[in-house]
Amino acid sequence: MGAHALGAAAYAAKAASLSRSDSDLAIDEEVDWQVSHMSTDVRTALRLLPSLGEDSAGPLGAGLLASGVLATVIRKIQKELT
Repeated sequence: MGAHALGAAAYAAKAASLSRSDSDLAIDEEVDWQVSHMSTDVRTALRLLPSLGEDSAGPLGAGLLASGVLATVIRKIQKELT
């Protein structure tokens, strides 16, 4: 389920980036907002997931979430959580 949460967060940030001309800033602001609104339990659960691309057999392995804007956002979120 954690991969689903990260995927949803990534899609939200991607949508925010498409709605503004300063897409990189929009992504950063969306990631900051998401991380600042996470409960302690959510942060703890997401920290337990492997880093994106680390486990090729897992839900955060190769696939749609592992490339492009979605991957960039997930990596930003995971970095913020460490």
